[in-house]
Amino acid sequence: MTDRTADPEPFRRPADERTAPQETRPHAAAKPVRWAADAVATMREGARVRLDYSAQSLWRVDRMIEEIRREGAPIEAVDSVLRGFGAYAGEVVVRRTGGEWWATGGEHWVRTPDGRLWDPIEEARRCFTGHGSLRLLCRDATADA
Repeated sequence: MTDRTADPEPFRRPADERTAPQETRPHAAAKPVRWAADAVATMREGARVRLDYSAQSLWRVDRMIEEIRREGAPIEAVDSVLRGFGAYAGEVVVRRTGGEWWATGGEHWVRTPDGRLWDPIEEARRCFTGHGSLRLLCRDATADA
């Protein structure tokens, strides 16, 4: 049996692996990627809904937002949920198009390779008010991809 208390270092990664940021993702992606991952985990654990970053999964997200809206919750109470759903949709667009997240002043957008900017987080809020669709945003953003 090995004495693990004697030297904890063998179980640690080299310093360059621990501190190296994801090189393929710009800094602006850090928050929306985390928000999207949190939405995926919450949906899996709380609602037993599987989100797999496919365009088809956005049908489920649109339906979930519609259900939340029908429950009558004020937008302020569900804004972090909507932010997560919007970030998830943005990640779907980024992964399908090779786009990237952009951020300024606390706002986050997706820039697709054709130069267009998309605001999936605001689109999730619009979806909550009955005037938007994350599925359609993804369809439009990936049409030329």
